[in-house]
Amino acid sequence: MSGASVAALLEVKGLSVRYRRRGGAGSHAAVHEASFSIAPGESLGLVGESGSGKSSIARALLRLVPATGAAWFRGQDLLALEGKALRATREHLQVIFQDPLAALDPRMRLGESIGEPLREFRPDHAAADRRDAVLAMMSRVGLGATLVDRYPHELSGGQAQRAGIARALLLAPRLLVCDEPVASLDVSIKSQVGNLLRELQRELGLSLLYISHDLATLRHACDRVMVLYQGRIVEVAARDRFYAAPRHPYARALLAAVPAPDPARPPPAALAAGEAGAGSGRAGGCPFRARCPIAIDICARERPPLRDVGGSQVACHRAEE
Repeated sequence: MSGASVAALLEVKGLSVRYRRRGGAGSHAAVHEASFSIAPGESLGLVGESGSGKSSIARALLRLVPATGAAWFRGQDLLALEGKALRATREHLQVIFQDPLAALDPRMRLGESIGEPLREFRPDHAAADRRDAVLAMMSRVGLGATLVDRYPHELSGGQAQRAGIARALLLAPRLLVCDEPVASLDVSIKSQVGNLLRELQRELGLSLLYISHDLATLRHACDRVMVLYQGRIVEVAARDRFYAAPRHPYARALLAAVPAPDPARPPPAALAAGEAGAGSGRAGGCPFRARCPIAIDICARERPPLRDVGGSQVACHRAEE
């Protein structure tokens, strides 16, 4: 019997990631005992400043960095899998990277890059069948067949990211990890690629873990939003509830900083100086208290647990206020 709930496609329990410091003098905690779940067909947005632990969670789930805790995916603990079992699971868990051109081998033609998963996981497929599958997926993501023999340097950023999406979907995965998938694209292309991901999610019944520092992007991409600060989850809420009334002061500051197309709107209050990844190993107290405009004495004494408040999960002593 597994430790995952029946309804969840992915259920993470107490996930922690530590990196060794340069020179081998101790280690730095990038993620602290994160627990969350993703349901089949759901898109969970993960947001926070640089250094908050977003990409570390993704890398841990993809088994690119060591981690402790448990991550149940399709009934198996990802962090405990090895050998053939891990390889078999990778078919159902794919990733889209932030830099689309860097994710493509410059020596391979586009069709070869997109078809690489089939060569690795379906070696018995004939070359003609593999090419047909590649062309069909290229069409599905809006890439013309004339691009199949192009090299990455001949593509635009949007075309390269569509190729990355096609490659990730070729094995029909159940969960797609999207690590800042539109961050490096022009504004006009961002919405096109974002809309494509949403359409494919609905069409294929995909689950997404969508990592971004851009709350405006997540608003259109996700069903729920999870906010990280110094490697800790500080708020998890349904999208509409979150954007209407975020409860954690850090989440409110992030949302207030989103540019609005209203010249009459006053500029947002500046977030107090500090770094999202600084001091994450400190014991006791709320890690956000030095930057928080509503901190009180208890915030220095006790670290707030993640608890249910008005339908959201919030790690703040004053969340009800």
